Amino acid sequence: MVRPQIDWQAVDTVFLDMDGTLLDLHYDNYFWLEHVPRRYGEARGLGLAEAKAELLPRYRAIEGTLQWYCVDHWTRELELDIALLKQEVAHLIAVHPCVLEFLTALAASGQRRVLVTNAHQKSIALKLRQTPLGDHLDRVICAHDLDLPKESRAFWDRVQALEPFEPTRTLFIDDNERVLRAAEDYGIAWLLSVAAPDSKASARPQSAFPTIQGFADLLPGLHRPGPGRLDERA
Repeated sequence: MVRPQIDWQAVDTVFLDMDGTLLDLHYDNYFWLEHVPRRYGEARGLGLAEAKAELLPRYRAIEGTLQWYCVDHWTRELELDIALLKQEVAHLIAVHPCVLEFLTALAASGQRRVLVTNAHQKSIALKLRQTPLGDHLDRVICAHDLDLPKESRAFWDRVQALEPFEPTRTLFIDDNERVLRAAEDYGIAWLLSVAAPDSKASARPQSAFPTIQGFADLLPGLHRPGPGRLDERA
């Protein structure tokens, strides 16, 4: 695995994904793969396996688009109150270990902390109510407000208009390879992937990007004065 070492003196802005990066993806995986199929099946007299067989291809058909992330879209499509169903399992929403310590350390060292997420506004609101993340961020940018998902390179042009940043002095952390490639195409210099977005699932296969097992990996370098570099060490 490629492990990161970052020159924090060369970073002014840190863009951070939410689901799978700052927050445990277990909540979302459980919600879409178990809870929604169960409620969908109950509403239609289907068993869980039948409901999953019907829903999973519909998910995959629009994966990576704004519709896939849209609470209102799935409420219409499935005739279920998705926002209400999300609240039913909100107790599963959890911040990954060392995230709050990392965000606090960023603030202390002068980096700007900006959440950039494909999550729908209703999902963001729920998760910020359930966690203390909002108190540790300088800004929240929602892809639905920009009408483009992070999978699009042009997404970053719209972010730039809202939150001016120098790509060569920006770090972006995300668990989605397609999203990281789009950011790389835009010219963002510092990119990190997340090895274990879901705490209840196995670590993902090796990424093309430098990867952290968790935010504890970044704390020693962030606290340590002096320059470093992003290197590649197996």
